[in-house]
Amino acid sequence: MTNSSQKSVSVVLVHGGFVDGSGWQGVHKILSNDGYEVIVVQNPTVSLADDVAVTKRAIASAKHPVVLVGHSYGGVVISEAGNDPKVRSLAYIAAFAPDAGESVEKLIANPPPGAAVPPILPPEEGFLKLDSTKFAESFAADVDPATAQFMADSQVPWGVEALSGEVSVPAWKSKPTFYLVATDDRMIPPPAQRMMAERAGAQVVETPGSHSVYVSRPEGVARLVSQAAEQAVEVA
Repeated sequence: MTNSSQKSVSVVLVHGGFVDGSGWQGVHKILSNDGYEVIVVQNPTVSLADDVAVTKRAIASAKHPVVLVGHSYGGVVISEAGNDPKVRSLAYIAAFAPDAGESVEKLIANPPPGAAVPPILPPEEGFLKLDSTKFAESFAADVDPATAQFMADSQVPWGVEALSGEVSVPAWKSKPTFYLVATDDRMIPPPAQRMMAERAGAQVVETPGSHSVYVSRPEGVARLVSQAAEQAVEVA
């Protein structure tokens, strides 16, 4: 049942690499029922510039000031697209939060000792995929097996060019920022998440969860987004 009390903030959800926007379904349902306009971006993940352009079109279509939310590589996208004046706050969900001149490629170059190694296959024609047989363990360990298998089988090839895309001026330097650390993440090591969150001056929440915490624990993710939305109202 949809909440008739409509919010004065829109939420724009940005997915990461290897997946599409459908993983946000649980978060979308909760926030929509709470009265938010929710827009799910479908980025091609071929290049950062293209993904920023697609995301900015979504921001432009929003009815209200925007909370911009990114998962994984989506954090790079929102760090750049979040400079749009319509964006009031940012929420990173187990996401990369690069500084100026940084890219995913640079951020993953020196993993913490003992960190899990994502099962990324060698690039084919400029695109990356995860080994489907190891997808669930690395990307979606706490997602139900059928859904994790579907995510593995429906992977979106991730462009090498997108990984090398560098942020110019990160929006977290000028916008209220929130970060959800997934403490069981085997794609982006939790220590790296904490480092990026601290550097961004983010309000941090930690929760048990795999890299797919936005799928497995949508309530916690929606709660953080709602906090970012409240902040957005204050600065609107």
